Amino acid sequence: MSQTERSKNPLHGFWALTNRELKKWYKQPIVLFMTIIQPIIWMSLFGKAMNLSAIFTSNPNIPQQVAEAMMKQTFGTSDYFSFMAAGMLSFVSLFTTMFSGMSVVWDRRLGFLNKVLSTPVARGAIVLSKIAAATIRSLVQVGIVLGFAFLLGLKTGPSFTPFNILGVFVVVSLFCVGLSSVFLLIGIRSTRWETQMAVMNLLNLPLMFSSNSLFPTATMPDWLQPVAKANPLSYTSDAIRQLLLYDTNANQLMFDFTYLAIFAGVFATIGIILSWRYLSR
Repeated sequence: MSQTERSKNPLHGFWALTNRELKKWYKQPIVLFMTIIQPIIWMSLFGKAMNLSAIFTSNPNIPQQVAEAMMKQTFGTSDYFSFMAAGMLSFVSLFTTMFSGMSVVWDRRLGFLNKVLSTPVARGAIVLSKIAAATIRSLVQVGIVLGFAFLLGLKTGPSFTPFNILGVFVVVSLFCVGLSSVFLLIGIRSTRWETQMAVMNLLNLPLMFSSNSLFPTATMPDWLQPVAKANPLSYTSDAIRQLLLYDTNANQLMFDFTYLAIFAGVFATIGIILSWRYLSR
């Protein structure tokens, strides 16, 4: 196959570039350990220390059944730790995908991007490889964190089956594809890692706290609720809770999947289109 013919293949070089991104991750176990231990610490300390369930159930003036009903009405489950642990899976995905844009910046600074752009590899494959690597990393980390959540006492809902865990991975994949595309769009022309870090630090906590990862949207101020309802992190957390904690509402779950699929498809497409125009040496 000639070089010209290979350049017509939009996925030429895709796996090689994806594997390169993954090698930078699994050949540094300390980085893997740190990215996993952070949400586990949040679950262990924040989730267990902030025991909202005990605020209601330990009050002698509130009957046990009434307290559980109040928790269930507010959080959809009588156990706040389970509610928050499901949100932590979104938290893991958020912090993993943020670094996809940083990868482009470092490839440009170190000269690797120039070398790739001088080969027959399609520019869309460069973007897709970074999206795929970020998604795979997130899925591995989410699987590990979910296992720890079960060990720490996550209580599943009446509709839960082991098959639902596959649904969780699909939800996380869609969210990661969309969000990593967003951060790649931000970093696609950047040459300074300080700029990308500033953007990441600006967006990470607002994205998290303007979602329902830690608290239900209904308990937020009126001005914040529209933001939470537009935040893809909210739909990711809700879909995970539908699969793990709640008596599954099929219509709501389908809406969550549809929203995330559109989010992933739109931003991945924009990323590929902009890579053709702006990804240059």
